[in-house]
Amino acid sequence: MKGLSALVLTYNEEDNIADCLDSISWIDKIVVVDSYSDDRTKEICQQYENVNFYENEFKDFASQRNFGLDKIETDWVFVIDADERVTEELKNEIRNLKNDDEVDAFNIIRKNYFLGKWIKYCGWHPDYNLRLFKNKYRYSGIVHEGFSVNGKIERLENGFLHYTYKNLSSYITRMNQYTTLDAEKKYRSGKKIGITYILSRSFLEFIKMYIIKRGFFDGFHGIVLSLLSSYYQFIKNIKLWELNNLRSDLDE
Repeated sequence: MKGLSALVLTYNEEDNIADCLDSISWIDKIVVVDSYSDDRTKEICQQYENVNFYENEFKDFASQRNFGLDKIETDWVFVIDADERVTEELKNEIRNLKNDDEVDAFNIIRKNYFLGKWIKYCGWHPDYNLRLFKNKYRYSGIVHEGFSVNGKIERLENGFLHYTYKNLSSYITRMNQYTTLDAEKKYRSGKKIGITYILSRSFLEFIKMYIIKRGFFDGFHGIVLSLLSSYYQFIKNIKLWELNNLRSDLDE
């Protein structure tokens, strides 16, 4: 494929970013948008000749990605996160793609690892992501950002690897960030919930992942992930409840 750049978002990714950049070193131009990391992320990125490093205050994921897309001049862009790796097979497939005016984007399958294990169930596989697309699209959405493609979408045969969390502490840190963003989004839309919804939603999340999505086949990792996802739902919704009640108290 001709005319391709890569986009990576970072924040305190010194443990991940080098492996990520090495896996996409074959791409001529890589744009990294960093949210003012206070570790060695910037130093590591600046060691790569094909990396253009930018710092931008984080507001939400869509805005941060769009900031990076505006720095890219090529017709095509490949979006990858710092904890993801392009396999040799995917690299060769992308490099051998022929530019097709009728195709606007490609879905790419992702293998998700949790605490060192590939999760095949829990609703985590197959996991297709729209990551290779023409650089005319822009993201929207605060937490689960995305965009609509008004052209043809195809699917690549090979995928990339996603090392989600190296430990439980990293899971809790990211969970706190994502649940806050999600709660604020729903609060601004005027959504209100009660304790019955909060408890039932958490319970149903566990049933969905561990029973319906057969998370029990993932063994101990499956039950841990299902319980943590249930807790994620609880925290997200209790934060929304807190926002609504704090505003109510201020209005009185």
